Parts: sequence; C-alpha cells; structure tokens
Amino acid sequence: MSDELRRFIFEGSNVRGEHLRLVSSYRDILDHHHYPPAVANLLGEFLLAAALLSVTIKFRGTLILQVRGDGEIPLIMAEANSELQIRGIARGAGQAMSEDFKTLLGKGQLAITIDPENGHRYQGIVTLDGDSLAQCIENYFAQSEQLATRLWLHADGTHAAGLLLQELPEQASYSDDWQHISTLTDTVRRDELLGLPADELLYRLYHQEEVRVFDPAVVTFHCSCSPQRMEAALISLGRAELESILAEQGQIDSNCEYCHREYHYSADQIQQLLGDGDHATRH
Repeated sequence: MSDELRRFIFEGSNVRGEHLRLVSSYRDILDHHHYPPAVANLLGEFLLAAALLSVTIKFRGTLILQVRGDGEIPLIMAEANSELQIRGIARGAGQAMSEDFKTLLGKGQLAITIDPENGHRYQGIVTLDGDSLAQCIENYFAQSEQLATRLWLHADGTHAAGLLLQELPEQASYSDDWQHISTLTDTVRRDELLGLPADELLYRLYHQEEVRVFDPAVVTFHCSCSPQRMEAALISLGRAELESILAEQGQIDSNCEYCHREYHYSADQIQQLLGDGDHATRH
C-alpha cells in the first residue's frame, strides 16, 4: 500500500486542506529503531506534520521540524523534501514512557527550518507552549506567519494520519468559512483519522460542502545519507581525532542514525580521505 497525500480545496472559499495517511514509510522508519510506544507515536506526528507543511511551501528543498527539550526525549526531528520523501529520528529516548506531550519534551523550542536547494536557509522558532505538537505548530503560524493554520495528527505505532487546514490570506472576507470548516473538522475522531481512506474521511466530514480533491501524491521513506556525506563528516573531525580512533580500533566503523546503513573505512582509506581533504583545503 502506498502512502498518499491528498490536497483539497473548498470551492468558493479561501480554505485549502491536505490529508495524509502513512503506513509503509512510517513502519520503514520505525523498523530501524526500537522506540518505546509513546516515542513511536510522537515521531509519527512529527513525520505527518513535516510532510503536510512541506506541501504548503513552494520550494525545492527540505523542511525540517525539530524540538530540543529537557524532557524524556532530548531531541526529536522529522524531515520532508519537495519529492515527499521523509525521514525522522528521536535521540536519547529509550526510557521515555510518559503519554503526556509536555513530559516527553519538557521545556524547549520548536524549530521549523526551510532548507532550499537554491537560496538561504530560513528558520522559525517558537516555544513549546501547547499541549500537543499540533497546537505548537498552530501557535507558530499564528505568531510568526500570521496565517490561520489547523492540524489534526494521530499515530499509533503502525499507522499515522493527519489533516491540515490553512486559510489563504488574500481573501480575508471569507473568515466565516474558515470557522465553519474548522468546526466541521474538529468532529473527526482518532479512529476515523487512522482508519478511513481519504475519500471516505473527507466525505464524512464535508459531504455538505463543495470540495475539489486533487490527485494523490506518493510519500516514501528515503534517507539522504551517502558515502560522500559520511566522508565529509569524517574529514570534519580532523586528522588528530581520526588517527586516534585508528590507533585504538584499526579501522573506523560508522552508521547512519536514520537508516542504520553501515560504513567501514580502513586505515588506508582514511589516509586517502585526509589527503583529499588537505588537497581540497590547499586549493
């Protein structure tokens, strides 16, 4: 089963929406880790939010959603690029057992970073002053973007599903439509969002509205790690650190924390990398 994102608009209104349901890509990401249930669920919400938000931004590149806090999960992040390829990770969360959002993340900041293929990075930051990820993102848009945005996000470790509504700013006279459609969407139940296909769910919520639903876009798990990126990361450690590791271990073994792909480098390969790095620095 492919994971699909469906965009939709309300005819004669300034409200647009997106529906996303993740199964295969969500499980692919979780299969590389052994997260406690609460962490797996929250990571599912992060993956949903990153993918849903990436579609609202007209760019080629990557959107990164990240929280660093002092709770049971020190760091959690998800990425989605303009090809709707997603990946995500939670660090240091092996003992996270709480079901409470604030206990899991503690006091911290939510950062939304846009990293375009061409141009400069942009990052917006907001404190974690909501009771859920959806509330925190809604607060971010209200404060930083001044754009009415609502999200409904749920995940259960095997399925993740979400809805996003956003009010287009150029037609403020339709504010009553925004309130009406938001109220309709607030009736969605967790089991409906997780279990119903997009067409059935949208009909259940909006059967009295005139809704145009666009063709689905496929979402997949994809890790952007590569030998070139790993080699660049090794070079950044510096000669002294690499030679110290080689003296202790005889070779350098590393793996990608997102997909667990393994990379192995002999002493000769490291010396060649260092030589290439020196050459690149000189020129």
